[in-house]
Amino acid sequence: MKNAVSTAMLANFFSQGAVCSNGTRVFVHRSILQEFTSQLVERTKKLKIGNPMEDGVKVGATICKMQYDKILNYLDIARKEGAEVLCGGGPVTPDNPDLAGGLYIAPTVLGNCTDDMTVVKEEVFGPVLSILVFDSEEEVIRRANDTPFGLAAAVCTQNLSRAYRVISKLEAGSCNINTFNAYPAVIPFGGYKNSGIGRELGEECLNYYSQTKSVYVETGDPWCPFE
Repeated sequence: MKNAVSTAMLANFFSQGAVCSNGTRVFVHRSILQEFTSQLVERTKKLKIGNPMEDGVKVGATICKMQYDKILNYLDIARKEGAEVLCGGGPVTPDNPDLAGGLYIAPTVLGNCTDDMTVVKEEVFGPVLSILVFDSEEEVIRRANDTPFGLAAAVCTQNLSRAYRVISKLEAGSCNINTFNAYPAVIPFGGYKNSGIGRELGEECLNYYSQTKSVYVETGDPWCPFE
């Protein structure tokens, strides 16, 4: 359970949530929902907010005022559409008085989320995690794929056979098992559907910096049907 919670936090709170491959939709099986949510909220509340150059700080400021306002607007919409704010949910002032007035948003966990909510369907690009409940493997695969995006995905399970089976059916180009946003330079990175064309990293990316030239050399008489 601890590792699953760690994976969810990696998928949402790294770099204040400003990561293109973030996994903002966190599907949790109903049988572990209460325990998972409890541990997630407890650990999220402990995240220290402030200057990332200071020891112990895990969450910094939002990159600009425009993005800050956009994230807060998504949170307002989420509340109106029925999401429950389990922690965070708005601006926060760090302990350091020198940072007062900064663009800081508390890492947020939303419960009671549904697939049709705006915060679930669109890219927030901020520290906002949405919990969605599922009951079966077939259901969660169908719902996970019901999106125009397909950059990244992950599966957390102790059953590797299930992990490989589910990952193979997910319509996402960059996938992890039991972690998130782990993309070594040797692994191609890119998405499906509306999440981009081509791949970065790995040997495959070199194709996009190359131009292929084909040359055929005839060492004998050329074949020709014309007399």
